[in-house]
Amino acid sequence: MAYVQGFVVPVPAANKAAYTKLATDFAPVFREFGATRIMEAWGDDVPDGKLTDFKGAVKATPDEVVVFSWHEYASKESAAAAYAKMMSDPRMKEMGSSMPFDGKRMIFGGFTPMIDEGTGGKTGYVDGYLAPVPAGNKDAYREMAAEMAVIFKEFGAVRVVEAWGDDVPDGKVTDYKGAVKATPDEKIVYSWIEWPSKEIRDEGWKRLMADPRMQNHKMPFDGKRMIYGGFAPILDA
Repeated sequence: MAYVQGFVVPVPAANKAAYTKLATDFAPVFREFGATRIMEAWGDDVPDGKLTDFKGAVKATPDEVVVFSWHEYASKESAAAAYAKMMSDPRMKEMGSSMPFDGKRMIFGGFTPMIDEGTGGKTGYVDGYLAPVPAGNKDAYREMAAEMAVIFKEFGAVRVVEAWGDDVPDGKVTDYKGAVKATPDEKIVYSWIEWPSKEIRDEGWKRLMADPRMQNHKMPFDGKRMIYGGFAPILDA
């Protein structure tokens, strides 16, 4: 994988089946356009934050659930070509007219992976993150992320991805920058951890929090504005 299109979507809880069907029906279309993987993960453990959180990122109402979703492409060029095809394909108009959620509050952007480490194995649970990182701290963030990826895999994760904001547009209602209250000198990092199951994820985090390597761990960004949550896959194509 060389490019990621990441999405965060507010979906009414009552529309889970309709959303899953729409995503499943259109996954072959996205694959036809060049996507190598499509993941849709339903909010399961999405906490409220003091400054930022996933619910606030998309202005979710009490009856809505946050979906963490991404499309993977072989290159930025193939992602751009896919977008051009989408804009001219009549099937996408059908999708736009039948969305079981408020598309105006969906946030999206393009990201370039800095870390993509995996051990192999089926994904049964996903931890998703958004972080505001000063542009000048990119190398420091990559170094920290590489160290953390080793620990996550040691504790059971099957894949760790950290992707740097490349094409992150401003939105009229919601966007990634507003989601983490990014300053003009900060970039958005879209990242996730894949686990075999929620149980292994929960145990992995317990071990992580007790690990001495986490003591005095310095983060090259404002962790108070980082957004995180746990998500259960509803589509992995």
